[in-house]
Parts: sequence; structure tokens; C-alpha cells
Amino acid sequence: MAAESMQDIKRRIRSVTSTEHITNAMKLVSAGKLRKAKAIFEKTNENSHYITHTIAEIFNSSQDIPPEYLAGNREIKTTCYIIVTSCRGLCGGFNSNVLKEAQREIDADWEKPVIFAIGSKGKEYFEKRGYEIYGDYLAPPENISFLETREMSVPIIEMYNRGEIDEVVLIYTSFISSMEQEVKNVTLLPFEIEKDPDIIRNSKPVEYEPSVEAVFNYLVPKYVEMMIYGAVVESATCEHAARRMAMENATDNAREMLDKLSLNYNRARQSAITDEIIEIVAGSEAQK
Repeated sequence: MAAESMQDIKRRIRSVTSTEHITNAMKLVSAGKLRKAKAIFEKTNENSHYITHTIAEIFNSSQDIPPEYLAGNREIKTTCYIIVTSCRGLCGGFNSNVLKEAQREIDADWEKPVIFAIGSKGKEYFEKRGYEIYGDYLAPPENISFLETREMSVPIIEMYNRGEIDEVVLIYTSFISSMEQEVKNVTLLPFEIEKDPDIIRNSKPVEYEPSVEAVFNYLVPKYVEMMIYGAVVESATCEHAARRMAMENATDNAREMLDKLSLNYNRARQSAITDEIIEIVAGSEAQK
């Protein structure tokens, strides 16, 4: 029995050691990808802030803004949800947190939702539950280009301008630190920006050519494209951070398990040696 127990423990030690090597390698790979993704995210974040600030200036300095883009000028019936998940697992609660938030929003909506899924995990989740997917992007999020984001956002803006959807909501994971991420729910359209007294006080008269409406109609698609692109880049950063953390925890757990298995193996080995000594002593005494 002791020999069989020792063989079982040795097999488990080999299995757990192999798992520990894999999770540790995945942790190192994710750490490298996180550094690259974080650098791209920081640059993208600067550009998106510039565009949103420009739109805020127009809001606060002009009265001739197209009303269709302003909150309160149309009844919200159909909402378009852009849901950003990953294409791979093994990243802790990264995907489940986004999907829970998206499901909560959809459950609270009386109308049939329009779903655009970025990442295969989101598409698979909603397809299994019978929802129609109007558009998707299934390549790894960190590989997305700005041109692909533009192709994705064009039909959404056209649907909004035609009145087929009344609201565009972006649900993704926001990067706080390498150890902390949180799910964000952002309404892209229509805009709801409060008047900023500082901008109004410091702003100078500006003439927009050919008109404020034309400038705004140009900026809105750029804003949506930039926000979606920034969300995808930020979500990819969060995915790598979550996977690195998950693999680090898995590696630590494997090492703790190895310590326990080694202790059990040593105890079983000592027990087997003790049994052999007892048998030898008992045999020698029987011969006397």
C-alpha cells in the first residue's frame, strides 16, 4: 500500500510540476505583452482626450450644435451595445465581469438590443442565449487597427443617423493599475456634457467653417471611432494584466501544492522504511 501511495504521489508531483512550468511561462509572456499594450494605451489615451476636449469646447462655445446628437432631444427606444471582451480565457474574471454588466444592462432594457461584439467570448455568450449579433470583431483585440475600428463604427453611426438606434453604449474594462481593473459603461451617443463655466469664461469667439454643424458632423464619427479604438486598446491591456495575475496565482498555488505533495511523499517514504525495519527485526527475532 505504501509503495502504491508513493507512486501515486510521484505521478501527481510530475503533473503539478508540469502545470507550474506552463503557468509560469504564461505569466512571463503576459507580463511582456502587458508592457507593450500599456505603452500603446497611454499614447491612445492622450489622443482621445484631445478629441473629447475639442468637442467639449464646441459644446460650451456654440449654440448651433445639431440637436440629434444632444441628450434629451429624442426618445431612447433602441440601444446599441458595443461589448468588448477577449478571444481567449485563463484571465480570471475579466470576461465574466464585462458580460455580467452587459447582461444587467440588456435585462433592464425593454426593447430588443442591438449588439456589436468585439472579442469571441462576448459573441459566444450572447449567441448561446439567443441574441442577434449585428456586428463583430473576432481577432485578438491587441491586433485591431484604427482602420478596422472605423469600419466597425461607420454602420453604427449610420444606424443612429437613420433613427434605427437611439443610444450607443460602450461596455469595456478600464485599466486602473496592473493589479486593478474595473468594468466601465459609457454612453457614446447622444452626448450629455454639462456646461463648464471655466471653458465658457476663457473661450474666445471662434468661427467654424463651413459651419458648426459641418464641423460637428465631422467630429462625431471621429469621436466614436477614437472611443471604440481606445476602449479596445485599454481592454487588451486589462486582459494581459488579468491573465498575468491569474497565472501568477496559479503558479503560487501549484508551488504550494508541490510543497504539500513533497511532505506527503517524504512521510510515505519514511513509513515504508519503518515498516521494512519492523519486518526485518521481527524476522530476526523469529529465528532465535
